[in-house]
Amino acid sequence: MSHHRTGPDDDVDLAVIGAGINGLAVARDAAARGLRVVVVDRADVGSGTSSTSSRLIHGGLKYLERYDFKLVRESIRERHLLFRNAPHLVHDYPMLIPFYAGNSRPGLLIRLGLAAFDVMAVGRGHGRSRSVSARSLARRWPALSTSGLRGAALFHDAQVPWAERLCVELLLDAQRFGARVLTHTTVTDLITEGGRVAGVRALDNRSGERTEIRAAVTVNAAGPWIDDILDGQVASRRLNGGTKGSHVIVDPFPGAPGTCIFFEAAADQRPIFVFPWEGRYVLGSTDLTYEGDLDEVVASDAEIDYLLAETNRIFPSAGLTPADVLYSVAGIRPLPYTAGVSDNAKISRGHTVHSHAPAHPGLLTVIGGKLTTHRALAEDVTDEVLRVLGRAPRRCLTRERPLPGADTTDWRAFAEDFMRSSPLTEAQSRRLLDIYGVRARRVLEIAATDAALAEVVHEESGALAAEVIMAVRDEGAVTLGDILLRRTLIGLGPDMGLGAAAACADIAVRHLGWDGERARTELADYGAELRRYRPRALTTSAAQRSSDRRTP
Repeated sequence: MSHHRTGPDDDVDLAVIGAGINGLAVARDAAARGLRVVVVDRADVGSGTSSTSSRLIHGGLKYLERYDFKLVRESIRERHLLFRNAPHLVHDYPMLIPFYAGNSRPGLLIRLGLAAFDVMAVGRGHGRSRSVSARSLARRWPALSTSGLRGAALFHDAQVPWAERLCVELLLDAQRFGARVLTHTTVTDLITEGGRVAGVRALDNRSGERTEIRAAVTVNAAGPWIDDILDGQVASRRLNGGTKGSHVIVDPFPGAPGTCIFFEAAADQRPIFVFPWEGRYVLGSTDLTYEGDLDEVVASDAEIDYLLAETNRIFPSAGLTPADVLYSVAGIRPLPYTAGVSDNAKISRGHTVHSHAPAHPGLLTVIGGKLTTHRALAEDVTDEVLRVLGRAPRRCLTRERPLPGADTTDWRAFAEDFMRSSPLTEAQSRRLLDIYGVRARRVLEIAATDAALAEVVHEESGALAAEVIMAVRDEGAVTLGDILLRRTLIGLGPDMGLGAAAACADIAVRHLGWDGERARTELADYGAELRRYRPRALTTSAAQRSSDRRTP
């Protein structure tokens, strides 16, 4: 389990603050190289910025515009490694890039950029980009606006539909190497001794128990919250300058495309997406300067209107309104603070490992980083940790190592065999493979122990009760939100799991030791957690309850 007590013998080589994708990747890499590691996060794994991304594994095409060739090469390499090491989670994802008159980036310039990208990605992609004829556009994307349309290109990138599961698998692999991950545990302060940082003090959010974790090196990998961790304890310039990115999720609409459309917004020339995702569509994202409360990041009405308006412009038949939004997702990108930037797109998307020595030896802060390059970031961080520890370099193992869900000699053969032998429907079996990879077998093993655990708890997805058990017993879920939003992913459906929440809580009562009071508290907490998504189902439910009260 990821949530457990620590003791006085818990001196470690490395304490990592933050269990987002970067913190987990650091824990995995460092533990694989023989370091004793503890990770602490006040919430669940991947519950912050990692779960609010665009769910795309970018090869780095857009970084060519800023001549950041180093980041492009790194992104291409890491995308390639994810194709190989996580084939159940990361897939080839074609994108159509239409060229319109008046765009700030002419079609010729984009074609040149694509050609350069193809050269850099030789042998590390799923196909070269190509021009799309007017006839093909009319046939395959008939609803695309033709007003000012000058042509298009089809480009191959990658998608990770379930970024949350990428975090969970990093957790599992880190634990295999001996790392301990303490979720729902808040770092209250750094342990400092004469300026040196010697670990962290932490509070178990559920039990109220306080503990000290003494570490030779502490890595601050708290994403947008890195400055909050340092505030009042370590003198430092401002490090985080993250921008706000919001997305909206809608059902298929008139003219909805079968592939991702990557186009330039008319309002601000920002490249944005409309892309298919698990039977629905994601529109995003914005890129706004944000100076507000990092714990209260919600998509604004203006952002939602912007994304809907741009989608309606590019697909004139869509007719989307705010009432069509199932829910929205907003987060803060962990970007380096850059004073005086007028265009947020110019802020580097790379990462830096910042040492606070000599004033505060023993402390490193991770600045920046992105979903695609989490493994490379972790390799860089661990290299620096070993240097600080005064230890000889040790070979990084994560370039060749598959994630737990891909731990098989032949992924395709496993998938074909699972589909043939699974007692479930084809759709259920495919879903288990897409979410759990080879660990889908474990779901069936748990379901076979009790007929009640083989029952479907969420009709739309076909999710089984056994998945709730596995989420807690095998994958470190603590709360109902952990189970629904970041393990089973039931909570990312159109009603955000509200229809299945009570059934899942009941499973926890019957099989996981929850009592009735715990179940009621978890249901209330889950509803509160969903408010930042502005889900239509929650609003509709509240309106229905209000109407029922008024009915004589």
